[in-house]
Formats: sequence, C-alpha cells, structure tokens
Amino acid sequence: MPDIATRVYNHNWKIDPIVRSILDDDFYKLLMCQSIFRNRPDTHVTFSLINRSTKIRLADLIDEGELREQLDHVRSLSLTRGESTWLRGNTFYGKRQMFSPDFMEWFENLRLPPYHLEKRDGQYELTFEGRWPEVMLWEIPALAVLMELRSRAVLSTMGMFELQVLYARAMARLWEKIERLRAVPGLRIADFGTRRRHSFLWQDWCVQAMIEGLGTSDRGGAFIGTSNCRIAMSRDIEAIGTNAHELPMVYAALADSDEALRQAPYRVLADWHEEHDGNLRIILPDTYGTAGFLKHAPDWLAKWTGMRIDSGDPVKGAETAINWWRERGEDPREKLLIFSDGLDVDTIINLHARFQGRVKVSFGWGTLLTNDFRGLVPGDGLAPFSLVCKAVRAEGRPTVKLSDNPNKAMGPADQVARYRRVFEVGDQKALAVEV
Repeated sequence: MPDIATRVYNHNWKIDPIVRSILDDDFYKLLMCQSIFRNRPDTHVTFSLINRSTKIRLADLIDEGELREQLDHVRSLSLTRGESTWLRGNTFYGKRQMFSPDFMEWFENLRLPPYHLEKRDGQYELTFEGRWPEVMLWEIPALAVLMELRSRAVLSTMGMFELQVLYARAMARLWEKIERLRAVPGLRIADFGTRRRHSFLWQDWCVQAMIEGLGTSDRGGAFIGTSNCRIAMSRDIEAIGTNAHELPMVYAALADSDEALRQAPYRVLADWHEEHDGNLRIILPDTYGTAGFLKHAPDWLAKWTGMRIDSGDPVKGAETAINWWRERGEDPREKLLIFSDGLDVDTIINLHARFQGRVKVSFGWGTLLTNDFRGLVPGDGLAPFSLVCKAVRAEGRPTVKLSDNPNKAMGPADQVARYRRVFEVGDQKALAVEV
C-alpha cells in the first residue's frame, strides 16, 4: 500500500500519470460501448465537460500545460495483454465471455480520439467529437484527470507533515463510516466513485478499506465490488455496472418525430435486452422523468431484475417503483432497487431500514466514498463538486436530459420544453446538486 502523502509531496517528476490504464474506467462504460458498437457504431457524437459548480474556477486552478500532458497521456494508452485476457476470460455477473470477440478485437486496437480544449471565463471547455463507441470512452478519464489535477493544485502548497495529517484525518473519517455501515445487517454496497474521486491512489485505498472493513460478498460480507475495472482486476473483486443516461439521451436526439422520441428510451432497453440478462437488466427510468417512463413502459420491462434510483427524492422514487411492480403483477420482494445519487452513510442507513424486506436493496456509493475531504483544508478547497462530461450532440442534434430533479436538466430551453411535453413531465421538486 503506497504512502499517499509522500507520493503527493514528491510530484517533481515530469509527469505522474493520473490515468494509468485504459481500464481505469467504469464497467458500465464498457458494457454500453459494446452495445453501441453493435447497434450504433457510426453515430457521430459530441461530448462536453460541464462544471455545475461554477464557483470552482478550474481554469484558474489547473495549469493548461499540465492538463494537456495528462490528456495526451490518456491518448497514448491501449489495452495490455493482461487486461485483454481479464476481459476475455473473466466471469462477469455469472457469465463468461461477456465481451464478444469482434468487440474485443476492436477494443484492443483502440486509441482515444483527439480532444479540443479552450479556456473561457475561468473554466475549461473540453470537448470530444467522433464515432460514438470511441468518443464515449473519454468521459471517465477526462473527469478523473480534472478532479485529480484540482486536488493536486490545492495540495501543492502543503508540507509533508500537513499532508500526512490530512490523509490520516480522511482515512479516519472513512473508517468511521465503514464502522457504522458494518452494523447494518444485510447491507449490499459497491464503490461507484471513479468519476469524481480525489485521486486514483485514494480510490484504491478506499476500496481496500471497504474490503477489509465490510468483507466481500463472496465471503458473506457487505461489499459487492467496484465500478472501476482496473481496481476490480488488481484487487480480484467484482466489476459492477449496468447502463447510464447516455444511451437514451443519444437515441432520443436521433428521433425524427414526437412518437419516435417517446419510444426512444424503450428502444434503448430493447437493444440492451438482446445482449444481457440477470443483474444487467436494470432499468434507469429517470432520464426523462420516472413517472412518465413507467406509465408508458411496455409490460416486458416489469420482468427485469430491478431499477436504479439516481435523481430526485430517493424515497419517492423507490415507492413509485414498488407500486409499479405491484400494478404489473410482480412481487417487489423479488426485485432489486439500486440507490446511487449523492449517498453518504446517514442516507444509506435510512434507506436500507425503510426498504429492506420490501424489496432487495443495494447501494452504489460514489463521491462521498472516494472524495470526502470536506472541511479538512483551509477554505474547504478540497470539498467535492459537481463535474460531469455528457453527450451534448448526436449527428448535430442537441441532446436533452430532464431527470427527476430539474436542477440536473440539460439541453437547449426549447428542446427541454418539448421533451417535458412529450414525456408528460409535471411539477418536479428542485433539489440541490452538490455531488
């Protein structure tokens, strides 16, 4: 286990790579990439960095030359022989050869496409354009680079002892959380913290702490795995992931009529259904509002394994899901609910207590697992913030996301209004977006 404080203090070599592997990515990105590779390989898509926390002026904190060095390094990476063997031969969700030979051959030869970087009003405008299967794999590395460079900028003025104390306090904070979670019977929890982590080394430390503190699920423990492929491979634990808002956002942008738009989220899941079964059949219903999605959902979706609650009031979302299953003649106790929005220990414990026994419950713990340095430096300069990298155009058409929280909505105002009409989105409660 590395001495993280010493590594941070000794940043005096030419480049200390933030992203060390093309597999330093979330598992769901690879699963989606294979689906897109098969169904929409030539779709032209643009991804863009979006800083929701505008008070964090990234271009004032992060040196442009250093940022370019890190992004260029990401472009130099390719799948190693060992990584390819792990993907080709490992068992994921009980299935061998999850990734097809033609996809693996393509992935083994992939280098990420060029990026476009500009400064504007204290922020970086970072965009990626090209074929969807290639461009989409920039999302997680780009976020990891920006988040860690921000951390390094804040830490750069600190001395060795100050850094040692900082990390000791952060470690103690996480361990206290783990001790509280250890007391929750029947808990199932995964690391979802790659995209907004403090650093790669810190995420890896957090995962090791979860393994030791909670135990892995294959040995009766609560920790079921990590979304990070590289860490899953190196720590010999489960890689966890399903699908994300990116799929319906792009499918919807390509729709040529209101009716085609209305059907786009279901078309996504029909394509997904052909590829995956078991735990991978998880519905993410909130891209254009959960209530409207479930109201018009085809009957076959009720047979799927479960649902992920990723925006809005999690209690309301879970109750809506349970009622929907009951109305469709399904037993909610046989279904899985995955909570993954802005979680920390209190929320996890409360949600588990409310729904355990009524439905199978699992948690994807993200930012406040791998980046909780709140209050640990002067001016709270390491507090987590909301940075995303989203598909913003598909074949030149703008994408839209509504969510169950209007503060997470994105897209041109006229298109947001159209989508709200088509998907019958009524009043929504605005909630703060912090992580």
